[in-house]
Amino acid sequence: AHRGRLNVTARIVGRSLAEIIAEFESGAYLGGASTGDVKYHYGAEGSYRTPQGVDVGVVLTHNPSHLEVVDAVVEGRTRALQTRDRGPEATQDTNVAVPVLIHGDAAFTGQGVVTETLNLQGLAGYRVGGTIHIIANNQIGFTTEPQEGRSTRYASDVAKGYDIPIIHVNADDVEASLDAARLAVSFRETFHRDVLIDLIGFRRFGHNEGDEPAYTQPKMVERIRSHPPLVQVYGQTLVERGRLSQEQVEQEQARAYQQMADAHAETTGQGAALLEAAQPAGTMALETRLPQVETGVGLAQLNELDRQLCQLPAGFQTNPKLLRQLAQRPASFQAGGRVSWAQAEALALGQLLSEGVPIRLTGQDTVRGTFSQRHLMLFDTKTGEPYAPIQHLPGAKAVIEVYNSPLSETAALAFEYGYGVTERRALVLWEAQYGDFFNNAQVVVDQFIAAGQAKWNQESRLTLLLPHGYEGSGPEHSSARIERFLELAAEGNLRIAYPSTAAQYFHLLRVQALSQELRPLVLFTPKSGLRLAVVSSSPEELAQGHFEAVLDDPKADHARVRRLLLSSGKIAHELAARRDQLGAETVATPRLELLYPFPGRELAELFQGYPLLEEVTWVQEEPRNMGAFGFIEPRLRELLPASVRTGYAGRPEHAAPAEGSMRSHLVEQEHLLDQAFAGLPTAKVVAARRADV
Repeated sequence: AHRGRLNVTARIVGRSLAEIIAEFESGAYLGGASTGDVKYHYGAEGSYRTPQGVDVGVVLTHNPSHLEVVDAVVEGRTRALQTRDRGPEATQDTNVAVPVLIHGDAAFTGQGVVTETLNLQGLAGYRVGGTIHIIANNQIGFTTEPQEGRSTRYASDVAKGYDIPIIHVNADDVEASLDAARLAVSFRETFHRDVLIDLIGFRRFGHNEGDEPAYTQPKMVERIRSHPPLVQVYGQTLVERGRLSQEQVEQEQARAYQQMADAHAETTGQGAALLEAAQPAGTMALETRLPQVETGVGLAQLNELDRQLCQLPAGFQTNPKLLRQLAQRPASFQAGGRVSWAQAEALALGQLLSEGVPIRLTGQDTVRGTFSQRHLMLFDTKTGEPYAPIQHLPGAKAVIEVYNSPLSETAALAFEYGYGVTERRALVLWEAQYGDFFNNAQVVVDQFIAAGQAKWNQESRLTLLLPHGYEGSGPEHSSARIERFLELAAEGNLRIAYPSTAAQYFHLLRVQALSQELRPLVLFTPKSGLRLAVVSSSPEELAQGHFEAVLDDPKADHARVRRLLLSSGKIAHELAARRDQLGAETVATPRLELLYPFPGRELAELFQGYPLLEEVTWVQEEPRNMGAFGFIEPRLRELLPASVRTGYAGRPEHAAPAEGSMRSHLVEQEHLLDQAFAGLPTAKVVAARRADV
C-alpha cells in the first residue's frame, strides 16, 4: 500500500519510469512546492484506454505516513467528482467515479479512521455508490505479528459490522485474484455498496530497503525465501497450460527488467532536466495580506434575499418558536435594525449561490446549529418533512448541500478536505460541534490542511468553523486551540481569523469564496456571542463595508490614550464594556480580527494614530501558554518603538485550557479584566483630580 505506490504510479497511472527514477537520482521533489515530500507519498494522475477504446482517468491521491487517513480524503474526492449542480439540490451520478482503497492488514484493524470511513457508505451526505476496498495482506504490521495486533481471526472482520461482503483470495493465484476483482466490481455496480477483497500474500523484504526482517520474524522469512516469487509461480502455470513457453516467460521477465534499466540510463546526467520539464511551478507564497475582493452587497438586494430565506411553501407548518423568530427578521432591515451572526451567515451563503458559487456545509448538528442558531433547514411539525429555503432561492445559480455529519471528526474532516481539493470552485465548510473537538482530527489538520500545499501543491479553500470562547463550560468546551493553528502557519499556507461581529464574518466568508488564491481558512466563531447585541451588525455594514484585519476602537480619544488593550474575538467586547464602566479615558480597545497572515502593516498604522502611546497589552481568555500570545507578542515588539512597553493580561500558564466550574471561571475572568486595567485611573479618580485642580 505504501512502497508499492511507485509500482502503481508507473504501471497503472502511467507516469514515466524515467521521471520517477530521476526524482531519486537528483534528490529533487515533485512540483516545486516549498518542502516537497518523500517519493512514496506522492500521488499521480493519468489515464488508460480500455479495449473498447474508452479513456478512463485514474488518480492516485497524495498520502502521508498516517496511511488510513487518506481513505476519507479519497471518498470526498469521489463525491465531488460525482456531484452535479442542477436543480435546487445537488444531484449525484455514482457511475462517474469509483473509489478504490488499498489498506494494510494491520492498519485496517488497528486504525479507527477505517471504521469511521466504512460508516460513511450509507449516509446521504457522504455515500459514493460503493467503495472497493483491498487489504494488501502481508500478515504482518511493521514487525508486529497478527496475534499482537488484532483480536479477530481475519484482518477483514471489522467490515462484517457494516454488512460488507468479504472476498478472501490467495495473492499467489493471479487468476483467482482477477476473478475477485471482477466480482467486487459487479457487486458495486449492482448494489451500490462497499465490497472488500482480502488479498492474502506476504512481504518478501523488510519494512524498508535497509530493514532485516529476519530479526523479528525468522520462521516466516525462512518460508518466504524458499518460496518462489509470483512471476515464477504464474509463469510456470502458463507454461503448464501451454499458453507460453519457458523461453517466452524468461523473455518477458527480461523485457520488464530492461525497461527499468533503460529508464535508469535515461536519467543519468539529466535527472534535473527531466524534472524541470515535467513538473509544474510551485504555489507557495508569502501571503502577507488577504486578497482584495469586493464583498459588499446592496441593501435592497440583502433585504430581498433575507425575505426569500424566510419563505415557506404553502401548508408547511414549522415549530411556533421558529415562526416567531422568522417573523422578527424583517425588522433587521428597518431603521436601527441589527443583523445577527447566523442571519449574516445565511445572507453570505445565499448571495454566493446567486453568484454561482457551490456550497457544502457539514458537521455535527450543523443543520440546526449546535447552539440552535442556524436553522437553515426547517421541519414540518406534522409530517417531519424537511424544507430549506436557502435551497429554493429564485436567483440561485449554484446549489448548497447542508448535512449533519456522523459523530466523527477524523473521517468527516478528511472527507471535506478531499471534496474541497477536487471541487475548487466550491466553498466547503466543516463545523465542529465545539471547536475543541477538532483535535480528534489533528492528523488531518497537520498532514493535509496545513501542509498539503507545501508538500504536494494541493490547494484548497476548505473553511473550518470552530466555536471558541470561555463561558464556564469547562476544559473541553472552551478552546479551539488557537495556538496550534498559529504554530502551523507559515509561507501563507493558512488564513486564521477570530472575527468579532456578524458583518466581519459576512465579508470574510465572501473573501474566502470569491478570491482566486486558494487557502484553507480557520475561523473561530462565537457561542454565547451568537445572540449578543454587540456582535450583531447594522445592514449598512454588510452592504458597504469589507473585512477589516484590524478594527480600531470607535470610542477612543486618540489624543489622550496611553494604553491599548489589543485582543481578538469575545474578550474584546468585555474589555470595551469594562472600559466604559470604569470611565478609563486613557485606554482604547482595538481588535485584531485576522491572526494570520499577520496584518503588521495595519497594526503599525493603528499604533501611529495614538501619539501618547506608552503600552500595548495583549489580552486573551486562554492561559498564557496557549492562545495567540506566543505568536503575537514578538511581532508586537518588532512593530513598536522601544519606548512603548508590551504587556499581557490573561490566565496564567495552565495544563488544561479552562476551569471546570462556573465559579472558578468567573473569578478567573474577573481577574484577567482587573489585570488589563491595573494601574489606570478610573473616572472617579480623574474627577477627583480635576476637582483638586
